[in-house]
Amino acid sequence: MTRVLRFLDPYIVLMVATMAIAALLPARGVGAQIAGGAADAGIIFLFFLYGARLSPQAALGGQTHWRLQLAVLLSTYALFPLLGIAVAGLAPQSLSSVLKTGIVFLCLLPSTVQSSIAFTSIARGNVPAALCAASASNILGVFITPLLAGWLLQRGGVALSFDQVADIVLQLLVPFVAGQLLRRWIGQWVQDHKAMLSYADRGSILLIIYVAFSKGMVDDVWAQIGLTDMLLLSVILIGLLTTVLVLTYLIGRKLMRLGIEDEIVLLFCGSKKSLASGLPMATVLFPGPQLGLLILPLMLFHQLQLVVCAILAQRYGARAGPDPDAG
Repeated sequence: MTRVLRFLDPYIVLMVATMAIAALLPARGVGAQIAGGAADAGIIFLFFLYGARLSPQAALGGQTHWRLQLAVLLSTYALFPLLGIAVAGLAPQSLSSVLKTGIVFLCLLPSTVQSSIAFTSIARGNVPAALCAASASNILGVFITPLLAGWLLQRGGVALSFDQVADIVLQLLVPFVAGQLLRRWIGQWVQDHKAMLSYADRGSILLIIYVAFSKGMVDDVWAQIGLTDMLLLSVILIGLLTTVLVLTYLIGRKLMRLGIEDEIVLLFCGSKKSLASGLPMATVLFPGPQLGLLILPLMLFHQLQLVVCAILAQRYGARAGPDPDAG
């Protein structure tokens, strides 16, 4: 138990605290408008930083590993969505339709960047390939995730309106492209001040969580979910993560016959979903009062993947053999 607790992300404690504050002191009236405007500004800031941080050269630099890069993208944007649709279709009728939508949305998101690279490094995998795969996933995700959400969730009554498309362009695409264009001049500064900026972007995410859960409290949305739903959702997410980890492992080792360093990249980059990208996207795509419920699967999956992948990375890293990064 102690070993597992070591891998718990302290940031999740701040998320839970933010949810508790929203439950006790939800934003209402003018306060809700101010908090919502600040959250929108935070989203723009986040995607500007993503654009300034992500290197197109890094995303394109793995062309010699094109089979591995393609496998990661297919796992992220094909395997995961198919599993999400299957899970939502097979889930018990008692599970809230909003939570089912949240599960599908979770499966449409890009992979993580920092934790995918960190776990690949701990596992002694191919770190440059992981950097390429994670960067490509996030750059493409700015475009692919909203398109997939508009297409796959349309049957559930979540079709994108013109206003939502405009919000996607103004709050996600424009700042991301601006960050990419200015990266030549500010990229090094952003890298040098990464620690300071991490407080700002994490603070923005906490504000987004506060606004989302405040909406749910004001409109009494949380009355729709009970302990049984929470337990059922947790079991479903555990099954989803286990399935993806097993499939990416089998595809890498048995089907593609990758070397173990590349197998590690597919396992970690192909099985993770980005909370940092997902929360701002959900805020733009699903601005209604049920947003708090809809992002709940993503928040639970985030902590689950950190714990499980950290343990797997430690086990891979303890294997015998030369370190691929040595020299």
